[in-house]
Amino acid sequence: MTIMQDSAAPSPSDDERRSLRRALRKRRRALTPSQRHEAALRLCRHLRQLPEVQRARRIALYLPNDGEIDPTPMLSWLRRRKVHIHLPVLRPLSRNALWFVHYHADTPMVVNRFGIPEPDTRHGAHRAHRRPAWALDLILVPLVGFDAAGQRIGMGGGFYDRTLAFTRQRRPRPRLIGLAHGCQRVEQLPVQSWDVPLDAIVTDWEVIRPRG
Repeated sequence: MTIMQDSAAPSPSDDERRSLRRALRKRRRALTPSQRHEAALRLCRHLRQLPEVQRARRIALYLPNDGEIDPTPMLSWLRRRKVHIHLPVLRPLSRNALWFVHYHADTPMVVNRFGIPEPDTRHGAHRAHRRPAWALDLILVPLVGFDAAGQRIGMGGGFYDRTLAFTRQRRPRPRLIGLAHGCQRVEQLPVQSWDVPLDAIVTDWEVIRPRG
């Protein structure tokens, strides 16, 4: 997701980004349940072939909302490989940041203020139940839009950008892979300085690896 500026004056691209978000969210929500299911299966076939996914033993993914492409068909495959799976949780008493909480069949779940299921905050508050982002091997990030250069925009709240800002400088760091429907691709996206770059973008159509 993309951080909104603190300044009261919007940058020249703010209106463009908001317009793109509305259009692309409408586009993905227009997909039928059958189309979404088939897209999820194709996405997961691509993901299973990636070296980053095959090597990872600590992965964070998300539960889909608002028409997002669904990575959960990966769960059974990951569990067979003894991968530790984590979900994002809205971090309490913070400015748009996330925890990554271990997820299994017995994890107590709630619905957060955005209507997204997540591990209960009281459960996630125990350090034994969560892992810092830097200690994960791979994070699968939901996208609203992307282009062929690997630029992306999220929902606009800045949760992933704030949480993962350390990846620009710090090692170790997780690999970051953005996920989207192929229909969310646009010709070119406006980029902001706070957008955290991704290592790859995977859709039901293709795998994009940004240059550099």
